[in-house]
Amino acid sequence: MTVIELTRELGKAIQADPRYHEYNAARQANDSDEELQKLIGEFNMQRMQLNREMSKPDKDQDKISSMNLSIRELYGKIMANEHMAVFNDCKTAFDDMMLEIQNILTLCANGEDPETCEPKSSCTGSCATCGGCH
Repeated sequence: MTVIELTRELGKAIQADPRYHEYNAARQANDSDEELQKLIGEFNMQRMQLNREMSKPDKDQDKISSMNLSIRELYGKIMANEHMAVFNDCKTAFDDMMLEIQNILTLCANGEDPETCEPKSSCTGSCATCGGCH
């Protein structure tokens, strides 16, 4: 079996994992939540308006402060939504699984034993905060 064929098998295993199914179900629940989608749309609209205001040469700091406050309030409402809370938990679990897979593959590509290599648990996935892989 080729590396590509094995990768496709890994893809099938990922899609069979409960974390994948939970993540997709949570995403669909978010997409179907009309109130949540309305809040997200309003949040994005206000964020674009804030960006436009901040890029003006004659910025109105009072307006920017007011817009920031409004955006923070909307963000709080979005994050308090039950569907969003479930989605965030499922996304974190799925992302953690994918990061572990990626780290194992990276270790193997760097010569580690595929049977025994263990990703360091302190890895955040961001090379910007990393002291280097072993």
